[in-house]
Amino acid sequence: METTGDHDWIKSCALPDHTELQERTLKTDQDIVIGERCRIDYGLFGSDVVVCEFSKINGDIVASGDARIDNWCEINGDVVVEEDAYLGEGVKIQGKLIVKGDLDIGDNVQIERGFEAKGWISIRNPMPVIIYIVMYLVAVLGIEKEEELSSVLEKLFGDDETPSATPLMIPGGAVLNMQMFSVPEKMAVGAGCRLHGNIRAGSIAVREETTIFGSLHAREDASVARGTVVHGDVQSDGDVAIEQEVHILGNVSCKRLTLHEDARVDGVIRAPGGMKIERRTA
Repeated sequence: METTGDHDWIKSCALPDHTELQERTLKTDQDIVIGERCRIDYGLFGSDVVVCEFSKINGDIVASGDARIDNWCEINGDVVVEEDAYLGEGVKIQGKLIVKGDLDIGDNVQIERGFEAKGWISIRNPMPVIIYIVMYLVAVLGIEKEEELSSVLEKLFGDDETPSATPLMIPGGAVLNMQMFSVPEKMAVGAGCRLHGNIRAGSIAVREETTIFGSLHAREDASVARGTVVHGDVQSDGDVAIEQEVHILGNVSCKRLTLHEDARVDGVIRAPGGMKIERRTA
C-alpha cells in the first residue's frame, strides 16, 4: 500500500453543502472519505463512509450506505452500517459493530463489544481502500481515464461551485477536534454549513450562508462568500475577499483586502497591502 503523499488527489479538503458538526458528530448527506493517518475527535455520519489506514476516529461511525475501514484504523465508538461493511487487517473497534448487509473482515480485527451482521460474513482481507477510492472517484466523477483524476479534482477544489454530489473529503494527516480543524493544503467549505473550531489550511474558500464558530487561518488566500458569519478572526498571509452581508465578529488581518460595503467587521482591520471597497450593484 502506498502512502497518502503519493496521491495528490486526496490532499485537498472539501465539505459539501449543509455539512454540520453537531453533538460531536460531523454530519453530511453525502459520502465521506477520510485520508490516511487522520486524527478526528468526533464521530462521522454520512452515506458511504471510507476511512484510509492508520486513522483514528474518537466517536461513532454511522453509514446509511456501505462502510470501508482500512488496515490498522482505530474507532473509539460504535460502527453502524445500513448496507455492507469492509474491515481491513488490524482494525480495532472499541464499541459494537452492527451491519445490516454483508461483512468482509480481515485478519486480527478486534471488536470490543461484539458484532451483529444480517448478511454473509467473509473472513478475508478486503480490497485496499486506496484502490477502492480511485475506482469510486472515477465512477462518481464520470472519468474515463484514471490519469485525468488529478486535473478534475483540481477544478473540484477550486473556487468554483462544487457539484452537489461531491463527497466530504478529509486529506491525509488532518487533525480535527472541537477546537481545531487543521488540514495541510486547500480547504473548500460548502454553502449552508455549520462548523465548530478554528480552521487552519493553506487556502480557505467558504461559500454562502455558512456559520463558523471559530477563526479562519490561511497561509495563502481566503474568501468568504455572501451571508456567512465567522465567530472569530480571519487571518491570512495572502489576500482576503469578503462578500456582501458577511459578518466577521473578530479582526481581519491579511496582505490585501477586498471588502464589500454591505459586509460587517466588528474588530480591527489590518491590510498593509491596501483595502478595496466593493460597491453594491445598481
